[in-house]
Amino acid sequence: MRRDIFQAIADPTRRAIISLIALQAMTPNAIAENFNTTRQAISKHLRILTECELVRQEQQGREIYYSLEIEKMKEIDQWLSQYREIWQTRFNQLDELLVTIKK
Repeated sequence: MRRDIFQAIADPTRRAIISLIALQAMTPNAIAENFNTTRQAISKHLRILTECELVRQEQQGREIYYSLEIEKMKEIDQWLSQYREIWQTRFNQLDELLVTIKK
């Protein structure tokens, strides 16, 4: 089952996992060491992230390493950019209003 990428990043643990593996590929055990939860819970989060194609698995010997799929993160950024532009315009308008009030 393919899940929605926004469903995946809605969970704070999954966002933290994304932050961890953004710097380097990690094994599930290495990821789990950073959380106060079970290894099985981390595996479930990794499965959801994999189903959303936000992370990929790579077998290296007996270990599986998880790394971030940058292209999928770009999809999130593109969706957010429309809102970023709206808010930037609003912040600029607020700045202008505050300058006017200050004078």
